[in-house]
Amino acid sequence: MSKLDSKIPAGPLKDKWKNHKDHMNLVAPNNRDKIDIIVIGTGLAGGSAAATLAEQGYNVKAFCYQDSPRRAHSIAAQGGINAAKNYQGDGDSIYRLFYDTIKGGDYRAREANVYRLAEVSANIIDQCVSQGVPFGRDYGGQLDNRSFGGVQVKRTFYAKGQTGQQLLLGAYAAMSRQIGKGRIKMYNRHEMMDLVIVDGKARGIIARNLVTGEIERHSAHAVVIASGGYGNVYFLSTNAMGSNCSAAWKIHKKGAFFANPCFVQIHPTCIPVHGTQQSKLTLMSESLRNSGRIWVPKKIEDAVAIREGKLKPENIKEEDRDYYLERRYPAFGNLVPRDVASRAAKERCDAGFGIENNETKEGVFLDFSTEIMKKGKEAVLEQNIHNPSEQQIYDLGKKWVEEKYGNLFQMYEKITADNPYKTPMKIYPAVHYSMGGVWVDYNLMSTIPGCFVIGEANFSDHGANRLGASALMQGLADGYFVLPYTIADYLAADIRTGAIPTDTEAFDEAEKGVKERINFFMTNKGTHSVDYFHKKLGHIMWNKVGMGRTPEGLKEAIKEIEEVRNDFWKNVKVPGEANSMNPELEKACRVADFLELGQLMAMDALKREESCGGHFRWDHSTEDGEAKRDDQNYMYVSAWEYQGKDINAETLHKEELVYENIEVKTRSYK
Repeated sequence: MSKLDSKIPAGPLKDKWKNHKDHMNLVAPNNRDKIDIIVIGTGLAGGSAAATLAEQGYNVKAFCYQDSPRRAHSIAAQGGINAAKNYQGDGDSIYRLFYDTIKGGDYRAREANVYRLAEVSANIIDQCVSQGVPFGRDYGGQLDNRSFGGVQVKRTFYAKGQTGQQLLLGAYAAMSRQIGKGRIKMYNRHEMMDLVIVDGKARGIIARNLVTGEIERHSAHAVVIASGGYGNVYFLSTNAMGSNCSAAWKIHKKGAFFANPCFVQIHPTCIPVHGTQQSKLTLMSESLRNSGRIWVPKKIEDAVAIREGKLKPENIKEEDRDYYLERRYPAFGNLVPRDVASRAAKERCDAGFGIENNETKEGVFLDFSTEIMKKGKEAVLEQNIHNPSEQQIYDLGKKWVEEKYGNLFQMYEKITADNPYKTPMKIYPAVHYSMGGVWVDYNLMSTIPGCFVIGEANFSDHGANRLGASALMQGLADGYFVLPYTIADYLAADIRTGAIPTDTEAFDEAEKGVKERINFFMTNKGTHSVDYFHKKLGHIMWNKVGMGRTPEGLKEAIKEIEEVRNDFWKNVKVPGEANSMNPELEKACRVADFLELGQLMAMDALKREESCGGHFRWDHSTEDGEAKRDDQNYMYVSAWEYQGKDINAETLHKEELVYENIEVKTRSYK
């Protein structure tokens, strides 16, 4: 019998969540102040959960390693948030959002969870509007929408190019209200170092004060992990440099299964790598694909001339441009899903048509000239301008683009010194989002009772590829509208438990382990910095566990990562002191976890002998280079169980995926 029980409710798909809520156990309002809940991470998932749980009357302890919840990486999400409100009247519905998400994830997501996500999506917008989030509006004052990759409707609500920031400020305002009431105790600049399990249940954490270095014990009746994804295992990614996998990995090592680790998203619109000393990549919002056209030169000699600075892209004639997404995928064009767009860019660059003057020649153009002129022509008609000049048309079109995307264009120009209104943006795929994560059941609880995982830290809603603008949707759905119900069902048995003491053997053991690891790092007489090892890991991951994977490369990666990890524990050098602020010590603890997770990612990718979504195996592709799934043998969630220091010994469990409400078929965007 499988150890995995997804706890999916019985009944018709559209009634599962409603009926489940109707029959859950509750914690009465007068009993909620007897319950303590720890929330790790204060991005959109953690922040919305903490605010909602505190509003309901629970005692919440919220932890973030940043100096403020406002600095959570959710702030970097630019383009928008999906919701099935059908404001545009173009055929959207709850079912359509559900279907697009399942299809976009290449039929590797759990049907019941995805339908629930689509179902509660509309509530999110109402919640955020009432918080004052300044969503974009149309001429009549109604909330506006735009399209994102993988869909044929407009369902993405946005606040210019800073949607994540505005949504996070809404959640932070809700948190701040509860902090003021004393219902949330906020621990800024604190990092979770380990999970404490008492009698088989998650009952607290060991945390480190990142300013003083003090090791602290915190107890609770339940622990919620909302710590985001693990994209920084690749070293270079669009994630903030502090983003890490440590909270999720710590609970994995305490018994939480880790699901689908090989499913990592490569985002197609990142500013290309410019050199070997770079430590961070910058994402250009997917919303730009609404208005930009992606192309490379048709002639290799033109690509070479552009790379050498002898030819400007704006001087290449229209007939000499290859709008390869429009050519290959006419039904969706530039709005194909992220995995499809990323692989297509790699194919063109591998064929020699890359346009960036870097070591790998990797880069393609994202061009707005067509949209500028199109919107300019619409504007002159609206303004009744007769015989307009080309400059007038251009100026009016540019004004429209500025209103939609101005801050993104400004950001690009500051980074590259190129004016994207005149010269096409240069973009190339980069590691972005983690679809894999801690395995959770329908109630968002891991295989550790009392340890819940929400947002990007869990695996549940996106399958093998995430549609654009769905990350913010999942984070807020989990935090505002799902977890507050499901955690109450679990906590109903704890109203007589009383406060969880921290002077117990379980806390002693956990703290001892944390201190031993810190002491090792501070006393090890190594010769290399933490970044030295992180870069080596990232190089292996990108080249062998990146956009295209082979059995040979994955086997090499498993072996090479293990060698890097062994070298890390022998030769890492951490300067400074443990009892003070020490960013190098923080990085050492996180990279130690990345090294273990990276090996598991390669193992999972090797085990999944098919191509699906972000997991592309060259030995499982069609003649025209598309992903080739194997539904008969691999329609399951891979959930890995920790078995000790030897990552190779991890045990694979499978949750079979059953689709009763949609037809499973080959994805096509042509």
